[in-house]
Amino acid sequence: MTALAPILQAFFTDRLMTQRAATPHTIASYRDTFKLLLGHIHAQTGKLPNQLDLADLDAATIGGFLTHLEAARHNGAATRNNRLAAIHSLFRYAALQAPEHMNLISRVLAIQAKRTTTTIVSYLTSAELDVFLSTPDRSTWHGRRDHALLVLAAQTGLRVSELTGLTIDDLHLGTGAHVYCRGKGRKDRCTPLTTHTAGILTQWLAERHAPGTAPLFCTRSGTPMSSDAVSHLTSKYASMATPACPSMTARKITPHILRHYVDGWVMWLAAASPLVAEPRVLVPAT
Repeated sequence: MTALAPILQAFFTDRLMTQRAATPHTIASYRDTFKLLLGHIHAQTGKLPNQLDLADLDAATIGGFLTHLEAARHNGAATRNNRLAAIHSLFRYAALQAPEHMNLISRVLAIQAKRTTTTIVSYLTSAELDVFLSTPDRSTWHGRRDHALLVLAAQTGLRVSELTGLTIDDLHLGTGAHVYCRGKGRKDRCTPLTTHTAGILTQWLAERHAPGTAPLFCTRSGTPMSSDAVSHLTSKYASMATPACPSMTARKITPHILRHYVDGWVMWLAAASPLVAEPRVLVPAT
């Protein structure tokens, strides 16, 4: 039998980190998948992770785990498919490390992803966005930080992981103001900033008094904000904004909604000529 532990460890240290240079977000997602899988197997068999062989992860076991995700954890098809993609990646690596298990591996790789339904994209209207962005109390440090973060998110359409990963050096103000980040798929993004957004971020930087490598948006202790923290503050301000904007009541406002409609402007024209006006235009984020 082939022990699972060395294959799983090498999958992270050799395959993901060294060969693929996977992002921390990807590694964390894969880690969470296998924590759930190993926990499910332990609950079913009583075996600890260090006691497992590759043969313990056969197609029936993987199928049972995927069913558990949907039935017990109430995960949707998209989440189920993401977990399956991580498992497939491990087994493709295992095929090179333990070819004697090729029959078992091929059966796991044959498990199909589920079809997903296309849902209607939710977004904030211009009026709703104005109310939402005016909610943070800018007389407090946390309120000024949250306001700057939400304005930047609404204008640029950056993902939560991109916002929390920004450093002070990633922000370039003044002429040709823009923000740089390395986003999903290790793609570099350089997004121009409106004069309004640049002004708010300039005020925020005046409070940071930190080196360029420090996080742009941080906790009071100076550590980077987590994705959960951004989700929490988004929900908090959405709840505070609903009395003034009842149309937001029926929807769950998440950071991702800010990506669907971005409070933007005619960026390249304005960058080319200072005489070009800056109309308030809603443009869909890609």
